Amino acid sequence: MRRPRRPLFLARAPYRRRRLRDAARLLPVLGAFLLILPLLWTPDSHMSLSSGDVVYFFGVWLFLIGLAAAFAPGLRGGDGTDEEED
Repeated sequence: MRRPRRPLFLARAPYRRRRLRDAARLLPVLGAFLLILPLLWTPDSHMSLSSGDVVYFFGVWLFLIGLAAAFAPGLRGGDGTDEEED
């Protein structure tokens, strides 16, 4: 009878922790894109901010804070090294 082979895939918990860290690293890029987005929809001749743009900025800001708060508990678990997870 053959011995069972080790699984080829990673365990779920370290894999999810790594993907969560990757998502947290992309959060500033997403934030920069969302904050620059109003500049793309304003006409070139009119560069002042409207009240809707200010509400949008605060909405994006609150969204980013909430997303970072949602990521925080999952990022707290590891010390940053992947050696013990493999």
